[in-house]
Amino acid sequence: MSFRALWIISHEKGENASVRFSRRFPTVEHRAKRLAGSSYVAVPEDGTVLQLILLELGLSSPNKTYVALRDDCLYRPRSPALELRLDGKETLWPVLSVSQGSLILACLPLVDVPSEPRPPLASLLSVSQGLTFLAGLQTFLLGSGTKPDGAGLASSLAMLPSVLLQVCPLGTPLDVPLVGVPTAPTVATSAGSQKQPAWKTGLHRGRAMVNVAVVETVRSMQYGNQSSQDSWDVYGTVTCKCEVEGVLPNVTVTLSLPQNGSPLQDILVHPCVTSLDSSVLAASSVDNVDGSAFSGPYKFPFSPPLEPFRLCSYTSQVPVPPIFGSYQLKEEENQLCVFASLKLHETVKNTFEYCEAHLPFFNRSQMGNADLKVSSGQVDVMKEKNLLVWALGQKFPKSREVTLDAKISFSGLSPGPSDPLCTGLTAYIKLYFKVPDMTLSGCCVDQHSVQVYSSAKPRIVTSRELLSSEYFIWNSTGTAPVSNGQVMV
Repeated sequence: MSFRALWIISHEKGENASVRFSRRFPTVEHRAKRLAGSSYVAVPEDGTVLQLILLELGLSSPNKTYVALRDDCLYRPRSPALELRLDGKETLWPVLSVSQGSLILACLPLVDVPSEPRPPLASLLSVSQGLTFLAGLQTFLLGSGTKPDGAGLASSLAMLPSVLLQVCPLGTPLDVPLVGVPTAPTVATSAGSQKQPAWKTGLHRGRAMVNVAVVETVRSMQYGNQSSQDSWDVYGTVTCKCEVEGVLPNVTVTLSLPQNGSPLQDILVHPCVTSLDSSVLAASSVDNVDGSAFSGPYKFPFSPPLEPFRLCSYTSQVPVPPIFGSYQLKEEENQLCVFASLKLHETVKNTFEYCEAHLPFFNRSQMGNADLKVSSGQVDVMKEKNLLVWALGQKFPKSREVTLDAKISFSGLSPGPSDPLCTGLTAYIKLYFKVPDMTLSGCCVDQHSVQVYSSAKPRIVTSRELLSSEYFIWNSTGTAPVSNGQVMV
């Protein structure tokens, strides 16, 4: 894997944006030109790249929430790979980006397969390797902090040219396994006979430990009527922290599924993975709509870096969402009649670290009286935000179903929050929850399946959890934003 170009951008909430650092690699660009032939698209000037990246990330016009070129239903973004549309019909793809506060790191990896028809991201190893490189670069620039420090960032940027010369000579990172090179041996090798790679800046000394965490995130759109089909999806990440002695220790992590578990698809792996069955990488949710994919076990042999890293990410097509919801709003005599019910699916573990339902009301006067009745949990009325926060606690009741019934008036003199989408009876419930020791796909890592080839026996810790993200339940008595790829209803 090689890079055609690299950019580091800073901005202040979309303003005063500038390219703080950029690097182009002519030898890689020459290869890109030969590979693409007549479909070759040159990398534009930094100023043009800056404006296009800000546009794609929604930072060029913070007050303009809809941009046709970016938000039209006919355009299907394939995150995390941005598509920069240049003048005419030319596009630059895939431009990878990661953001941290006011700092944006972006790169254009070399894609050595035909761009038309566009290959799925899951089949491009350069995508996962490019994102991993950006994550490492982000750690170098920011250190352990979460916000860019002015003096520290300037110092790191001054050192960056010499660092890139060592770890990424001629645009090719040194920690990327080359095609055709044998994989690392699966037995321990004495450190004295191994040469320390340039990308590994030190060695671990002390107690050995391997920590593997599986986190699945579920998204859902539920509408409560036959005219709009409910949708949900699950994506997971496996992160590792390996404190193991040796220059190039070998670790193997195995992901397993239950017999009725949903196969893992769209798998992207860290560059440190030394070998992997091609059928695992080829399993795509786009191509395998019937779910006929490799069902494991999934073995990932690798030589870990010192810092925590994402071993792999994946998607899974689960048959049902964890929580079904129903939401009805009616306007009667200058007040809103609210009814909501939530039901936990029988296959989901009834133990939450937290579970909350937020019911916002937009484009109305400030909330006045609220007559509330809930079957479980408690409701916090935030009048200044026109928001009900329904805290369900750590368990659903035995019936696994909870309800909320309310009558709310909006008699305040000052206006409440506004939203151009939620007008009239267009409203939603947004769920926030976390379920420890569970994944919807059933994916898990058994402690005994983690193999470490090292002189010291490590302590092995594994965990898994389920998180919600963008989990919406729309009012079934009003219109809802449903996209079928052509129109917005």
